[in-house]
Amino acid sequence: MTKVRALVLERQHELALRDIDLPLETGPGEVKIRIHTVGVCGSDVHYYTHGKIGPFVVNAPMVLGHEAAGTVIEVGAGVTHLKVGDRVCMEPGIPDPNSKASRLGMYNIDPAVTFWATPPIHGVLTSEVVHPANYTFKLPDNVSFAEGAMVEPFAVGMQAATKAKITPGDTAVVLGAGPIGTMVAIAALAGGCARAIVADLAQPKLDIAAQYQGVIPVNIREKNLAEEVARLTDGWGADVVFECSGSPKAWETIMALPRPGGVIVVVGLPVNPIGFDVSTASTKEIRIETVFRYAHQYDRSIALLGSGRVDLKPLISETFKFEDSIKAFDRAVEARPSDVKLQIVME
Repeated sequence: MTKVRALVLERQHELALRDIDLPLETGPGEVKIRIHTVGVCGSDVHYYTHGKIGPFVVNAPMVLGHEAAGTVIEVGAGVTHLKVGDRVCMEPGIPDPNSKASRLGMYNIDPAVTFWATPPIHGVLTSEVVHPANYTFKLPDNVSFAEGAMVEPFAVGMQAATKAKITPGDTAVVLGAGPIGTMVAIAALAGGCARAIVADLAQPKLDIAAQYQGVIPVNIREKNLAEEVARLTDGWGADVVFECSGSPKAWETIMALPRPGGVIVVVGLPVNPIGFDVSTASTKEIRIETVFRYAHQYDRSIALLGSGRVDLKPLISETFKFEDSIKAFDRAVEARPSDVKLQIVME
């Protein structure tokens, strides 16, 4: 163990910048990374405000942060695809490679997966971390550390777009213009959708999403979404609907949005079980897909960023110094309508 300075969630509502013992010995197949940029995720904030997410409860001090990019500073035995000095981002979930889920290629739903900043696993809001090289990805020269730290949430959007099985020219509807909803829309457009109708209550978030070509913003305080989708599709409905809000209310009318034979991809997680219109889903033969994090999406996400076809920089609302990390989290708790992604720079 090595004593290092980190942002520690001591308990619900209490954050501290202090020294803590963390494992920093680089073993075979691992790399040590000097952290440069870390994004503030909604799950980090939820642990701060609620002390738990479902069955994951903060029972001991925990370092926050899982959206990160940095520089390789040490390489363990057997690592050949990375070297000291490589700029990288890291996939924060580590599965058991021998589990049935991993062998089926669905390592994200391996019950044994350990995930940064998910109790009791420490996150990466600290100077250095050690991580498996197989879950560490080199960044192209034209992709910044800030963009590298955005790969993690963008991978969720890529997973959703992949699950949708988009056909070029499809029309998508995205419910929710938060960080994940906007990245889902970007991924859907990159995946072949001709347009993405993005719906939300907050006009500032819609204005940010509308910067992307192909996004059609709909403020549901002012317009009926089902009527807008019908108008834009000549009454046929959307090919793909992404539910990214997590709002139970969204499920009251969601079946009016997809076309017959369309698909609903569930990305947002309601706090409690919800009901939905099975009869309409059945008569329209709606396919329903679900998303939990991502699998095999980092390479694809980085390739899109490197190609220039996807630009996530407009989604970065503000950057904080590491010494102002608590201020960054308190800002995230405010949930300002104009904020999409807050980041913390360690160096």
